[in-house]
Amino acid sequence: MGLPALEFSDCYLDSPQFRDRLKSHELELDKTNKFIKELIKDGKALIQALKNLSTAKRKFAESLNEFKFQCIGDAETDDEICIAKSLQEFAGVLQNLEDERTRMIENADDVLIMPLERFRKEQISAAKEAKKKYDKETEKYCAVLEKHLSLSAKKKEAHLHEADSQVDHVRQHFYEVSLEYVFKVQEVQERKMFDFVEPLLAFLQGLFTYYHHGYELAKDFNHFKTDLTISIQNTRNRFESTRSEVECLMRKMKENPHEHKSISHDTMEGYLFVQEKRSFVSTWVKHYCTYHREPKRVTMVLFDQKSGGKVGEEESFTLKSCTRRKTDSIEKRFCFDVEAVDRPGVITMQALSEEDRRLWMEAMDGREPVYNLNRDSQSEGLAQLDVVGFNVVKKFIYAVETRGIDEQGLYRIVGVNSRVQKLLGLAMDPKTCADVELDSTEWEIKTITSAIKYYLRMLPAPLMTYQYQRSFIKAAKLDNQEARITEIHSIIHRLPEKNRQMLDLLTKHLANVASHHQQNLMTVANLGVVFGPTLLRPQEETVAAIMDIKFQNIVVEILIENHERIFKDMPVPGGGPANLQLNLQPRRKSAESKAPSCSERPLTLFHTPPHTQKVEKRNSVVVNSTPEPQQLQPAQANAPHNNPSATRSSSTAAVNHNSSGSHGHSWTQRNSLTSTDGDQDGGLMARQNSQSRPNSLGPGRKARALYACKAEHISELSFIAGTIFENVHPSREPGWLEGILDGRKGLIPENYVEFL
Repeated sequence: MGLPALEFSDCYLDSPQFRDRLKSHELELDKTNKFIKELIKDGKALIQALKNLSTAKRKFAESLNEFKFQCIGDAETDDEICIAKSLQEFAGVLQNLEDERTRMIENADDVLIMPLERFRKEQISAAKEAKKKYDKETEKYCAVLEKHLSLSAKKKEAHLHEADSQVDHVRQHFYEVSLEYVFKVQEVQERKMFDFVEPLLAFLQGLFTYYHHGYELAKDFNHFKTDLTISIQNTRNRFESTRSEVECLMRKMKENPHEHKSISHDTMEGYLFVQEKRSFVSTWVKHYCTYHREPKRVTMVLFDQKSGGKVGEEESFTLKSCTRRKTDSIEKRFCFDVEAVDRPGVITMQALSEEDRRLWMEAMDGREPVYNLNRDSQSEGLAQLDVVGFNVVKKFIYAVETRGIDEQGLYRIVGVNSRVQKLLGLAMDPKTCADVELDSTEWEIKTITSAIKYYLRMLPAPLMTYQYQRSFIKAAKLDNQEARITEIHSIIHRLPEKNRQMLDLLTKHLANVASHHQQNLMTVANLGVVFGPTLLRPQEETVAAIMDIKFQNIVVEILIENHERIFKDMPVPGGGPANLQLNLQPRRKSAESKAPSCSERPLTLFHTPPHTQKVEKRNSVVVNSTPEPQQLQPAQANAPHNNPSATRSSSTAAVNHNSSGSHGHSWTQRNSLTSTDGDQDGGLMARQNSQSRPNSLGPGRKARALYACKAEHISELSFIAGTIFENVHPSREPGWLEGILDGRKGLIPENYVEFL
């Protein structure tokens, strides 16, 4: 079980459980910091102590082997599993290299020591500074609050208003510091998955490059290194997407903290000061109280953040009645009396504010609390899975497949917001739908694809339903690939009939789009990034839900690659059909699956140009609809499919060739489906600097590999990013070059290299 996700809403409750979860993250960061220090120390010893190289390498390998990653959430993707196992793999390699004592280490300080130091200083140290600030603000807030609550109600009104204003200011500042600290802690925990492993990978690459005696071992390690490179880049890309979502959620909570508090009509919880009467004196003791409305049970735990988080004994009783305490009957403010069924006397409690007392009063007397769904309700529920909806989607799909199936960035690039609204409004209105001519140049392909995505978001519930959302996520988290497919197959056939029909229509179309990925650059993985959050959006927007986006994408990938099996065959109880050849390749394992081929090219780890992300705006679209169905133009989306075996291997990381020159393009994923003019969807699209092919290549030219590639044929060359080829010249086979690597002549994909 990994580290628990830290919800921003818990910052406002500041419960003992929240503090305990936060402490587990802090301990993990301290553990990581100590480990990095030890690793840096060992690395320096390895560089300087050539005579004691064997001893230093063993120590270094043991340090790697002992460390275990802790991921946020209850499950890991295959990429995260691969990364988590990477340190043990590195340790094994170093132990095998112990006999090769004569080797020299070059550039180890730049590729290993400095990145780890930078990560420790810039990330972990920043988290520690944030903790100091958080602890300081906690002390300040609690002190001000206690002083404020000790004010007599008989003070002048102006004095009381001034005190209230001061407390509100301190409280707001405390909440902001708390949110920022939680955000930073989780950011560092996620960053270490790639910022920490990447320097180690580069260090090992240096060893293999400069040590002749390690050549054979380096060749054996090539498979895992390539696999890990893909996993690191995938994890990095998921992190960028997830981080932007979490940061957006944090900003929402900063701007409207009251709208994002966790308020439930079943429970109420928070801090209360309970009056304890002793002989001639009464004291007010701070408790964390929880009230469950259904059994009318109140639980009180003695707890004070300032005392180091020590939890006292728990008390509980059944509520009989709750009465507001008049101001003139007690010196304290915000008080109310509670009577219990199973304990004598009246318990006087003091809330933290008038608003807090009102919420406690509403909860305890059974009235409905203020409840806010953190959703944009205006933009949902305007579309239905009816005849009109099916005809509109079919018509749009037909237009895409006949006009723009090969258009680059299909579904990734979004249309202009106003045009999308206009198209969707006309197409769904029975009075105007017949006049919509999608064959004309009036409607761009990006406008049509954005309309499809926006229609799916307008449904009252996601196409794969809130009911089965968690079931799909759990299925994606299964260890075995066949088990994932079988479970998703079963769940699909439990969906409502119309949902399943629409999903069948959509995924069949997406499979067709993916089959043209050499032209449109939209691989199955890229389509999963675009449609995962739309088809499987969660009912509540939380940090934990954002962390599951990567599994939503996996579900959509499985649906696209196994469309025929999942939608045409009924699920078989106890397992799938026998001897079924799956279309989906098994997802990468750290040491079990075969090495990726050129068709599974990773985004290079060493060429990552900076890019600017444009954030889409989420807009509400008001569409005129009518319950009367209108038959639109039938859409027979039977565009021809490319035969994958008829072409050479293509890339999962899409390469953008621009006829006017070479340009690096980058996109980043957003859940929104429309944006202002010129904006593009972002995500995991590849970044590659494509160079125009020279008209004439003389003999003896050298080229450098931009990406790793595993040969699929005896005539092809296998290589890693950064490899230098000799005597590179055009091949008779289109899209390929010929070159020499280590004395062997073979074919090289043209778009994998740049000429020196």
